[in-house]
This record gives sequence, C-alpha cells and structure tokens, in this order.
Amino acid sequence: MNEQFPSALLERAVGEFAKLPGVGRKTAMRLVLHLLRQEPETVEAFANAITTLKREAKFCKVCHNISDTETCRICSNPQRDASTVCVVENIRDVMAVEATQQYRGLYHVLGGVISPIDGIGPGDLQIDSLVERVKAGGINEVILALSTTMEGDTTNFYIYRKLEPLGVKLSVIARGIAVGDELEYADEVTLGRSIVNRTPFSGVI
Repeated sequence: MNEQFPSALLERAVGEFAKLPGVGRKTAMRLVLHLLRQEPETVEAFANAITTLKREAKFCKVCHNISDTETCRICSNPQRDASTVCVVENIRDVMAVEATQQYRGLYHVLGGVISPIDGIGPGDLQIDSLVERVKAGGINEVILALSTTMEGDTTNFYIYRKLEPLGVKLSVIARGIAVGDELEYADEVTLGRSIVNRTPFSGVI
C-alpha cells in the first residue's frame, strides 16, 4: 500500500529512520512525529549527538571497543587484569559482560563471527590482531565468549587453531547460555555465572 505523505520533508525523514535495523515504516513515522513535537533545541541536541558520534568516535587500538580516545577506558584501567582477555563478537557483548560485574580482565572485539553464508571470513574479523596480542606476551588466558550458535562455535574453533600453538590457556563460557542464544540477550546472572564457571576449550565443536 502506498503511503500518501502530506509533506516531502516528512516522507524523507521517515525514509531515513526506516533504514535503521528493526525500524519499520510505522515505527519510523511515530519517531519522526515525536521529534516534530519537540522543542527545536531538543531535536538539535539529538541530531548533534548522532553527528558527533559518527565524526569523533574511535575504536580502541588495543581491543577494538568503541572509545572516545585511542585506548578505551577498560584497556587503560590499571585495575583491570591484563593477563586475561575475553573475546566477544561485538561492542554490545562487552556491555553485557560488564553489566554482570563478574569479570575484571580485558576484551577483544572481533567485529562479528565467521559466517560463509553472509560472506564473512576470518580476514573480515579482528582475529589476526588477537593472535598478535597473544604473541606479544603477558596474556595467560583467552576466554572465548561468543554466541552459542553454529557461527560462534566455528569461530571458536578457528581461534583455537590459531592460538593453541602459542601455549595460552583457552577457555569457553559455560553452557549456562542456551545453545543458539546470542550473548547480549542473556540475563546478567546467567551470563555472569557462565563467565565465572568457564571451562577449558578443547577445540571440539
């Protein structure tokens, strides 16, 4: 069904919002109309926050987490355990693990998982930089905290094959996370227990 917009400006704004993941045309219309009812300074602050984020946000040169500076707050915090690195798929997973308050080590954000069907191979992820971090020394344990999906398990196995010769301890989060679940949707208690009760990774999928 074709929508009849009373304004080309409205149509354009709705079209842009509808490009966001999980946002359909009806939701986009609701968001745009909400902004339209706000004071100009409120809308300007909203637009400025997005523009500034895109222009100024950086990715940590160590772990690839989003950051305001070259090195993120977690990597630069001397109170964190730099000998332990938790490997996660994306930035949302860092936030999920941090919310558990059960982990005090560092992170490594891959930027995705290996998924041939989506055209994502090892070279598209931050796996080589993880190997280099381990080779540089000082890391005793790498925790594989990827989603318990086929793609997550495949990525775990690939990383295992890369790191196993380096002699670092490799562990995987306990299967308190149901098979097929994505990390960011796990509740904090379950995820926290899965980190604490992690088990050695043997390379078996």
